[in-house]
Amino acid sequence: MSFVIWRVKQELWRNMLVTGQSRQDNIITIRSTIVLKKEKCIMDMGLKYKTALVTGSTKGIGKAIAIELAKEGVNVLINGRNYEEVERTVNEIKSDFPATSPQNATADIVDIGQREALFEKCPEIDILVNNMGIYEIMQYVDVDDEVWEKYFRTNVLAANGLSKFYLPKMLKNDYGRLIFIASEEAIMPSGQMPQYGMTKSMLLSLSKSLSKLTIGTEVTVNTIMPGPTLSENVHQIIESMYPHEDMTFSEKEKDFMVTNLPQSEIQRFIKPIEIGRLATFVCSPYASAFKGSPIRMDGGMVPTIF
Repeated sequence: MSFVIWRVKQELWRNMLVTGQSRQDNIITIRSTIVLKKEKCIMDMGLKYKTALVTGSTKGIGKAIAIELAKEGVNVLINGRNYEEVERTVNEIKSDFPATSPQNATADIVDIGQREALFEKCPEIDILVNNMGIYEIMQYVDVDDEVWEKYFRTNVLAANGLSKFYLPKMLKNDYGRLIFIASEEAIMPSGQMPQYGMTKSMLLSLSKSLSKLTIGTEVTVNTIMPGPTLSENVHQIIESMYPHEDMTFSEKEKDFMVTNLPQSEIQRFIKPIEIGRLATFVCSPYASAFKGSPIRMDGGMVPTIF
């Protein structure tokens, strides 16, 4: 709250200098505005009118990030392969946040041609969130070269292609935010999906390498590593595991965590909105000291200090 009070005071003292408002009137206005700010729990992230491309943003973590950015006045470019799904998300955000201008950025970004068409349509952005990715539980012996290559192209090369196009523009403008969405699998492979864990570890290395290019600028490159998250797909999986049980979803979730993920310290799935809020902060001017950082939001899944 002290940060909010400081921002309000700064704003209103500036207003007093411009309007000639008396000190006493200004103090009264400050007090009234602080109360209003406190009641609404507002914290301005300084992102209004920025433009952000969030890949894979029609559902799950990507959609949550897009919504949280829109809350801060960001014009979000919604991406996915299905035009109707993308358009539905664009209309939803436009309805909820009419002061913003969300846009349809339908493209299969794994496809080089569609990626280049996206660049022509959206040549300039301030924020890039590389969220899109695929995963599947697989035994190592079943992961052939074709699967390895598919995961590499989808989870790494697509994000790298976008980064290679937009990062130089951010550096030229001396402002930008580039975020990779990885996973706790990047640093704590479970062994249940080696092809997925490999690609997420690669994103950590890529993020660190790209961050070295931003020295002395207001451009940042970071990675967020979520733990088990309650996406729409995970919700359906949990429901399907208890088809005949007379249990609330919270009870099913708790039983699943105790049985399958006892190392989780929160003993629930992370909500996409929680990751969305974290990503929004990392995108903000107040997170400029995060450079090449692997930022964990794993619910205590990773047992190590580093």
